[in-house]
Order: sequence, then C-alpha cells, then structure tokens
Amino acid sequence: MSRLKVEDYLEQGIYGPKEIKPGERKEFLGTLRERVIIVLKKSQVFETNVYPEIEQMMKRHSDANLLLNGQMDYQYLGKYIKLATNHNIPYKIVLNKDHDSELGLVLAENDAINKEEIYVEKQKQTFQIKKEKSMKTNLKQWVKRIFNQR
Repeated sequence: MSRLKVEDYLEQGIYGPKEIKPGERKEFLGTLRERVIIVLKKSQVFETNVYPEIEQMMKRHSDANLLLNGQMDYQYLGKYIKLATNHNIPYKIVLNKDHDSELGLVLAENDAINKEEIYVEKQKQTFQIKKEKSMKTNLKQWVKRIFNQR
C-alpha cells in the first residue's frame, strides 16, 4: 500500500467517504442536479393543491425517486407522499441540519438525464382573482341599483 492510499483510507475513516459536489447535493436534497426531473420550492409545497406537473412526471418516470425536505412539516409533505405511493415511486424525507435548501421537493432519476428545465412556475391564482373581481363588480352593481332606486 502506498502512502497516499493509507492517508486516503484514514481520512475516509475519520471524515467519511469523499462526496462529489457536496454543495449541489445539499441544495438538491441529496442528489445531483444532472439527475433531477422536476423540483418545487418550499413555498410551492406549502400550497394546498398538488402540482399536476409532479404527477405527470411520476407517470412518465416510473423509476424515479421522490426526495422531500425534512425541515418542512409533514402536513405539507403528506399529499406528495400519498401521490408517490399511488404511483409506486419510492420517497425519502431528507433532513440536513447544516443546510436549509429552498427546495421542498425533488423528483430525480438514479442516473444522469441532464434535463434543462426543472423548476415549476407557481400555480396561477387566476380563478381566485376572477372570483374576487366578479364579487367586486356585483357589489358595485348592487350599490348602484340601491341608490338609483331612491
């Protein structure tokens, strides 16, 4: 055994195995960017509804893995765990106390796929906005009718 191998062996015993791109792995909940299919930020996971893009990608990538940010409360992760279970996608809740990733969910392959677009845009709140505008319009019309009748 050469001197270099002995030092490597000792370092590995003390500090653990050397990891490729540790910063990237922390950000993407334990995986590499090149393996990522789709991600959601924490704020998106907090939303009430499940993003349909996640379910679509689970259907297309049946051998994917779901990684969930363990710093988030289970009440927000549960809907995605249920979705993964329904599609036979294994999931893992990743807790990294040293790094607070802004990502809440990562769907990834075991091998590199180098997908360019992995971020999902926030769900549009158009239905809620239209509903509020409609209510304001109805209120204005109702007020006009009351005051015009007198």
